[in-house]
Amino acid sequence: MDLVTTSACIWLGHRIKYSRLNPFARIRRIKSFISTHSLSFAFARISKQDKWDATMESTMLTEQEFESSYLGQFIPLHYHHNMLMDENRMKSFKAAIAHTVFPGAKVLELGGGTGVLSWFAAAKAEKVWCVEFNPDMVREARRLLSRNPDGDKVEVVHADAFEYLPPEPVDVVICEMIHVAMLREKQVEVIEAFKRRYTARFGGPLPAFIPEAVIMAAQPLQQDYDFHGYQAPIVQFQEITSILPQTVEMARPEVYSILDFSRPVDQNIGWEGKFRIERSGTVNAMRFLTKNVLAVLTGHSTTIDWINHYLALPLAEPVSVNANDTLKVSFQYRTGASIPSLMAALRVEVEVRPAAVLANVRPLHVPKWPRYASFAFKKEYRALAAIA
Repeated sequence: MDLVTTSACIWLGHRIKYSRLNPFARIRRIKSFISTHSLSFAFARISKQDKWDATMESTMLTEQEFESSYLGQFIPLHYHHNMLMDENRMKSFKAAIAHTVFPGAKVLELGGGTGVLSWFAAAKAEKVWCVEFNPDMVREARRLLSRNPDGDKVEVVHADAFEYLPPEPVDVVICEMIHVAMLREKQVEVIEAFKRRYTARFGGPLPAFIPEAVIMAAQPLQQDYDFHGYQAPIVQFQEITSILPQTVEMARPEVYSILDFSRPVDQNIGWEGKFRIERSGTVNAMRFLTKNVLAVLTGHSTTIDWINHYLALPLAEPVSVNANDTLKVSFQYRTGASIPSLMAALRVEVEVRPAAVLANVRPLHVPKWPRYASFAFKKEYRALAAIA
C-alpha cells in the first residue's frame, strides 16, 4: 500500500469509527501572506536566488492585488460553462450529493456558479439556497434552473459567501471553490468563516460538508521544458489520466496535508519532508496532487472522490540527483494564496550523508509503480473494517 493510500485509509478509518459532526461586498485582502523577501532556495546561488526572489515578490504583489478583488468570486462565465462539460467533476459531485442529501433535507451551496450542484441536491432536498455574488452568474443560474425540473426548489441568493447565513439550520453545505493545493480560490477561508458564524447563530451540530476532506501530496519531477527547441520552464496543469512523456516521476508522492472540514482547518500549510529518489537525473519541478473526498461511503468502506489536475511548478534551480539519494523539500503557504507564493517558498536540496554511510548503501529495490495508482484509493479499503 503506497503512502498516499495509507494516509487516506487512516483518515477514512477514523471517519468510519467516529461519527461525523452532524466573499464580495467587501473582499478581504489576504492577511499574513508569506513574506517572500525572507525566503530563499537552499540550492540556489546567491545572485540567482536574489533575482528569483525579487521576481517572485513582484509577481506576488501584483497577483495578490488582483486575486483579492477577483479570483474566488468573479470567475468568468465561460469557465463555469466549461465546468459543466467536465465529466469527472459532474459525475463525482452528482454521486456524492445523491449519497449525502436525504429526502426533505435543507441544503446550502456557497459559490453556486451555474447552479448545477444545487440542482443535483434539489432532486431530494426540500429546499436549496444557492449563494452567488457575481451578478452575471446569478442571472445565468436563475435562467438555467428555470429550464430544469425541480429548479423551483433552488433559491438563487445574490450575496457574499463569506457573510451569508441561511434563514434556518441546514443539513448539508456544498462548497466547490477548489483549486489544486487549495491555492487561489477561497474554499478553506469560506468554510471556516461559515462554521464560525453558523455555530454562533444556530449552535451545533454542524451540517455535513461536500467535500468532506481534501488530501494533498507532493512529488519531485524531471520535467522537459523544451517546446520545439524553445526552453520555457513554466507552470503546468497536467491531465491526471494522460500519458505524459515529458514528465519523469523521480520519487513517489508524499502526503503533506489532510484537511477535514468537519473539524477546524488551519489556513496556514507548512511541510518539511523527504523523498527517496528512485532514479538518477535532475529534479527541476515539483508536482502537487489534490484529491477531494466528496463523500465517505461508510457501509462500503470507500469514498467518492474528485481529483484535480496535477500542478507542476518549475524550480528556480534544478537539482542533480542519483538513485537512492534523499531529497529534502520544504514549503509553506496560506490557503487561497497565489501560485507564485508557493513557488517562492519551495526549498529543495539533496541530503548529504557521511561517506561511511554511503559506502554501505545497497541498491534500492523499486517495485513497479502503476502509472495512475500513485494517487488513487484501491482495494485496501476492504481492510478498513479492521482499522475501525
